[in-house]
Amino acid sequence: MIRTILIAVLTVGVIGSAYWGYQEHQEKNAILINAENNYQRAFHNLTYQMDLLNDKIGSTLAMNSKKSLSPTLADVWRITSEARGEVGQLPLTLMPFNKTEEFLTNIGNFSYRTAVRDLDNEPLSDEEYATLKKLYKQSNDIRGELRNVQHQVLKNNLRWMDVETALASGKEAADNTIIDGFKTVEKQVEGYDEENFQDTAIVSFKKKDENYDHITGKTITEKEAVQLAQKYAAMKTVEQSVVAENGKGANYGFYSVNLDDGNGNSASLDITKKGGYPVWFMNHRDIGEQKLSLHDAQVKAEQFLSSHDYEQLQLTESTQYDSIGLLTFTSVQDGVTIYPESIKIKVALDNGQIIGFAAADYLKGKKERKMTEPVLTLADARGFINENVRVMENRLAIIVNDLGEEVLCYEFIGTMDDDTYRLYINAENGIEEKVEKLQNAETVYEDII
Repeated sequence: MIRTILIAVLTVGVIGSAYWGYQEHQEKNAILINAENNYQRAFHNLTYQMDLLNDKIGSTLAMNSKKSLSPTLADVWRITSEARGEVGQLPLTLMPFNKTEEFLTNIGNFSYRTAVRDLDNEPLSDEEYATLKKLYKQSNDIRGELRNVQHQVLKNNLRWMDVETALASGKEAADNTIIDGFKTVEKQVEGYDEENFQDTAIVSFKKKDENYDHITGKTITEKEAVQLAQKYAAMKTVEQSVVAENGKGANYGFYSVNLDDGNGNSASLDITKKGGYPVWFMNHRDIGEQKLSLHDAQVKAEQFLSSHDYEQLQLTESTQYDSIGLLTFTSVQDGVTIYPESIKIKVALDNGQIIGFAAADYLKGKKERKMTEPVLTLADARGFINENVRVMENRLAIIVNDLGEEVLCYEFIGTMDDDTYRLYINAENGIEEKVEKLQNAETVYEDII
């Protein structure tokens, strides 16, 4: 009798384990299929965008009127932005593809800057026309290479998940068609980059440095990276730490660090190898009921910045999401707010812990700047604002405009009807560089139902 019961229990256990394993397998397959579908969609969209880009650039060569040329060039700018977005969704972060992205950026900047000027009074020059012809040929070559990769993907039913696995493991198969195809594209674009460097019409639009080459300090070891990570994450003890270096071909060197204190608290950080500066970090834990105000969060964030030697920063924006405060601090020099040097901090409003930190913009933008005096007066700048906007605050600020250039502006905070806006008027020529609608308070639907 007992034996029969034991056999029955074991049988049920085996069946249960098999069913659980089957369910796990099905869920894993569903995740992999979803990821593969997203990669395939992004790749085929990228190929399609390159087709459109080539066609649009070709169309501009036959146009000569502002009425037709400006919208077409604006379309070229839009398409390059979408193409770069598709590249960002492919598993190529560990493989160098920055030259291709830079090529797309240069085309976008060139077309945008040309589209927004008055082409009736300042038509395309012979040099710019020659540049368009060159970009047309180059984009056609890249389109052809991508089409070839697409043909191989469809013909041989290739999977992008295999690419991700190969890149992550560092064991790139010699016959990986997708990786080889993208390497060919990157190498080809690198040749164009050298060729275009001689073209003054393109050089002026070259992508500005967005890396961390200007960072100073000694190169830290993995052990030092863990110590710094523990300090920034405010972990008293670390039971387990995992450190990984970024892959070959990346634009800068950093360590990715994961910490676990063994008590249910963990943190993830990226730290630069040179100087040991945190690019970002995040504490992973559940946030309890709110006990602190957003002002309390500001005090905690300011104390954190001060303790880690971040100076001359002021709060420029604060928002609350449930029991989390999100604050943005920006550098100030000679009374001018410098938005390219900004740090975002997340504060848990249950106990004031810093649970998130993002300093990529600050590290990239931090540099010595020679401050210039505005050409326009404050009164002049206010004259360029919509008369229906009621101005509440103003200050001088440096921002990065749509062309990637740093410009000195008058920043105005104003209201119109029930909305609040932030407006930037170029302090040199009165151009309305940016208009941002600020977030209104979120509706609490629980109180409505």
